[in-house]
Amino acid sequence: MEVFGSSGTRGVANDELTPAFVLRVAKAAGTAWGVDRVAIARDTRYTGRMLADAAASGLASTGTDVDRLGVVPTPGAQFYAEREAIPVIVVTASHNPPQYNGIKLVGSDGVELAVSDLERIEEALLAEAYTVAPWDGTGRVREVEGVTDDYVDALLEAVDRETIADAELTVALDPGHGAGSLTSPGFFRELGCRVVTVNSQPDGHFPGRDPEPVPENLAELGRLVRATDADVGIAHDGDADRAIFFDENGEYVEGDATLAALAAAELEAGDTTVSAVNVSQRLVDVVDDVGAELELTPIGSTNIITRIEELEAKDSRVPIAGEGNGGIFFPGYRLSRDGAFTAARFLELVAERPVSEIVAPYGGYANVRRNIEYESTAERDAMLDAAANHAHAADADLNTRDGYRLDYGDAWVLARPSGTEPLVRIYAEARDAGRANDLAEGMYKTLLEAKADA
Repeated sequence: MEVFGSSGTRGVANDELTPAFVLRVAKAAGTAWGVDRVAIARDTRYTGRMLADAAASGLASTGTDVDRLGVVPTPGAQFYAEREAIPVIVVTASHNPPQYNGIKLVGSDGVELAVSDLERIEEALLAEAYTVAPWDGTGRVREVEGVTDDYVDALLEAVDRETIADAELTVALDPGHGAGSLTSPGFFRELGCRVVTVNSQPDGHFPGRDPEPVPENLAELGRLVRATDADVGIAHDGDADRAIFFDENGEYVEGDATLAALAAAELEAGDTTVSAVNVSQRLVDVVDDVGAELELTPIGSTNIITRIEELEAKDSRVPIAGEGNGGIFFPGYRLSRDGAFTAARFLELVAERPVSEIVAPYGGYANVRRNIEYESTAERDAMLDAAANHAHAADADLNTRDGYRLDYGDAWVLARPSGTEPLVRIYAEARDAGRANDLAEGMYKTLLEAKADA
C-alpha cells in the first residue's frame, strides 16, 4: 500500500499530512464505505481539530452524516464504533512526536480495517473516484458528548473491580498529555485505587514529555513512583492504546516482560498467540512452557489483527496477542489495543503480588534499540541493501518477513524501516547486555556507513 502502512497514515502535520490530504482520505473512505453515518475522533494533538474539521468536510461531501466525538482515546473511539455499528476516522499519530499527526480507520465492528479494506479505500483515493452528493444531500455534522464516560463505564464492567479495589493499590499515572488524560485517572480511581499523576493535563504540545512511552521519556514517572510509595507506575502513549509499567521501586519494566507475564496468565496448552517479528524470547519461553503456539507477523497492529481474525476463523483460541511496545490485544474483550484495559488486567496481577515479582521470571534479557533517520528514498534503500548484505553474510537464521531478523540462538538483531516515521529501526536482544549492544552496534555502523555513501 502506498498510503496506509502498518498503523494508518502519518506525517508531519500541515507539511506531509495536510488538511487537503485528510479531506481526500475522508472522501475516499466515505465513498468506499457507502454508509449513512461515520464518526470522527481525535487525540490531543495541536493540529487534531484542524484535521478533524477537514475529515468532517470530506465525509459530508459524500453525503455521509458525521458524529464528532472530540478528544477520545483510540480504544474509546473503537468502543463507540462497535456500539453504534458505524465506522470511525481517528485523527491520531499515536506515539509519534508532537509535530506529527495521522489517520487511523476503524470499521463498524470497532476493529482497525484489514489490509483488503484499506486497499479499497486507497484505490478510491489514488483514482480520485469519490462520491459527490448534491448540495441538498450533503451530510449533517453533530457533536456527540459523553463518549469518554461511556467508554470508562464499559471498561469497569469488563475487569475484576473487586480484586483490584480490595488490594488498595496506589497507582502513579503518566498519560503523557494525551487522550488518556481524560479517562485513565478517573478509571483507576473508580477501580478503588489511589491515583497520583504527572503529565495528566491534556496538551497537544506535549510539554512534559514526548508521546512515546519509552524509558528516556518516563524519568518523571519513576520518580513519582518512588516519591509516593506507589505500587505500580503506568504510562500511555498519545492515544492511550498502549500501557507501559514501572515496578514498586520506580524501575522501568520492559514491555516484553509485561507481555510475557500477561501471556503466562492467559495462555493454556493448545492456544495460539500472535506477535511481530521483533518478538522477545520472553514470550517464546512462555509459549513453550505452556504448550501454546506462536504466530509471527510483520510489525504493526493491522498485521496482528489480520492474523488473529484468520486464526479465529479456523476456531483457534487466541486469548492474548500483541507487541512488547505496550500494545496488547485481549480478543475476548475487544479486538483493539487498549492501554487502560491492559493496565487493569495487569493490576489484577499486582493485587496478588508486587510488580517486581510478577516480571521476575521474564528478566535476564537485555534489549537495545537504535534509530537512524533518513532524508531521502536513496538513503533508506542504501541502508536496507546494506542490512540485506549484512544479514546474508552472518552465521545466523534469517527471517525476512519484515526487514532482516538474524537469530543466533543466544541472541537476535533486527533491522527494518519504520512504517510511520522516516527511520530505519534496529532492535537487538540477548541474555548478555554486551552481546545485545554489540549486535545492535554492528548493524548500526553498517547502515550508517551505507547512508553516508548514498
